[in-house]
Amino acid sequence: MDPLGQLTDALCKLPGIGRRTAERLAVHLARNPSGAARELAEAVEAARSRLTACTLCGSVTAKDENPCRLCSDARRDDAILCVVEDPSDIALLERSGEYHGRYFALMGKLSPMRGEGIGELRLPALLERAAQAKEVLLALNCDVESEATASYLRHVLSQKFPALKISRLALGIPAGSAIAYSDPVTLGRAIRGRTEA
Repeated sequence: MDPLGQLTDALCKLPGIGRRTAERLAVHLARNPSGAARELAEAVEAARSRLTACTLCGSVTAKDENPCRLCSDARRDDAILCVVEDPSDIALLERSGEYHGRYFALMGKLSPMRGEGIGELRLPALLERAAQAKEVLLALNCDVESEATASYLRHVLSQKFPALKISRLALGIPAGSAIAYSDPVTLGRAIRGRTEA
């Protein structure tokens, strides 16, 4: 395979990068080999050599800061464990400034179509972390696979820890949106998850 095609294929493997975007990125890097390509190669190598997954939550951290700063922070609430699909979800939840508990990244979700089953979910590590919590917050996405994963986790956790509170993120109409643009499922969840005004 030619080098441009090889670079395009490698870029396509990144999440959120489709074929057309990968082609544009590959051409840009090929046209500017001494600038952007060199910087990208150095950044990828630095990340590969200096970063790792946190031994507790699974988020990305420096190898010399493992467990990560969130897991090492004594001010965080050990009673609640927020379970997410991907480490990038942790950063998004942190930006809200509303959550102050611990995190756990599953590193995926149940997806028979992609051949991802229970074995990929880091279930033993989750059960170990959940044993120390009073509440597990399932902060998973809203697609069919995520709903199936949440249902499975709810079942396993409630069987193993009957006194454990298991919660989900509230779902509903996004801020800045209108009812007219919401689908029936979103509206139904918003009604069921309503709060006192």
